[in-house]
Amino acid sequence: MRFRYYLSFFLFLILVLNTNSQNIEIINSEKYSFKNLSIRAIEVVNDSTLWFAGSSGRYGRITNDIVQMDSVAEINNKNLNFRSIAFNGKNIFLLSIENPAVLYKIDPFKKDINNLEIVYRENHEKVFYDSMKFFDELNGIAMGDPTDNCLSVILTSDGGNIWKKLSCNSLPKIEDGEAAFAASNTNIAIHGNNVWLVTGGKKSRIFYSNDKGNSWNVYNTPIVQGKDMTGIFSVDFYDELNGIIMGGNWEEKSNFNATKAITQDGGKSWDLNSNNKEPGYISCVQYIPQTNGKEIMAVSTEGIYYSKDKGVHWKKISSKKFYTIKFINKNTAWLAGNSIEKISFSKKSNLN
Repeated sequence: MRFRYYLSFFLFLILVLNTNSQNIEIINSEKYSFKNLSIRAIEVVNDSTLWFAGSSGRYGRITNDIVQMDSVAEINNKNLNFRSIAFNGKNIFLLSIENPAVLYKIDPFKKDINNLEIVYRENHEKVFYDSMKFFDELNGIAMGDPTDNCLSVILTSDGGNIWKKLSCNSLPKIEDGEAAFAASNTNIAIHGNNVWLVTGGKKSRIFYSNDKGNSWNVYNTPIVQGKDMTGIFSVDFYDELNGIIMGGNWEEKSNFNATKAITQDGGKSWDLNSNNKEPGYISCVQYIPQTNGKEIMAVSTEGIYYSKDKGVHWKKISSKKFYTIKFINKNTAWLAGNSIEKISFSKKSNLN
């Protein structure tokens, strides 16, 4: 009799916990459309201002719903294509992908956004930069595909005025067919002095430094790999230990196999998500601020996905197609692809 009582109470408790879960929904969207423009790099400067950089040398700023985009960056009469953008608290930095790779510094607070200053340039037939981020006001890092037998990694320690490329003697060697994807400017995750770089292709690994990029270790991952368009496309860390990687097979976007994994030891080991369901291919994943690492959002051309349990289970909340996402706060985010949208979310309990 007592056993039945405890069993009944246990089942009731499960029911309460399940019905007390949250549903998330989009309650407002402000859309900014651009003709023939692909945007994979966005940066939140403050609550009311977003900077973006994209294809055809175009970059711009949205401030209080006003769009400024009257400039084209070009070198030798060739429009540059941007996949990386970063803000260090004082300046915006734009980094182009292909030969020549050009890194610009911009004062984001000037009325005229056409104040480009070149702070780094690299000429090489194999050059291709994928992502860029700052640790603080002085120290920053950008990473790209290998031009030799290691990843291309450039560092600054003076606020972005001078950038230096690391020698391959300071970096782990890459494997055959290993590179990176410039999908969303999220190949890099930073927490404190720790930085994680992710690769993809025929080998998909984690490159880790605990001293702002001066020394490195490399760790294997269980994410799908082995083909040119497989591997990790995005990484984010909630703290020094807890992080998530997502990606998949760009040529088989609906394939859910080995597309997401979680670490609890700073990236040394990864647990593949055994819940072999959506999402499949993902180009960007980000922890939602102020949710204690429990809530995560991911986007791709397949839609927008939400997890409330640290990435174990996922729910598709929209079929809208985006490349990248950046949060302003726990309820509002910017998303970019062929357009830019500012989206507000609402979370409602199922328990009435």
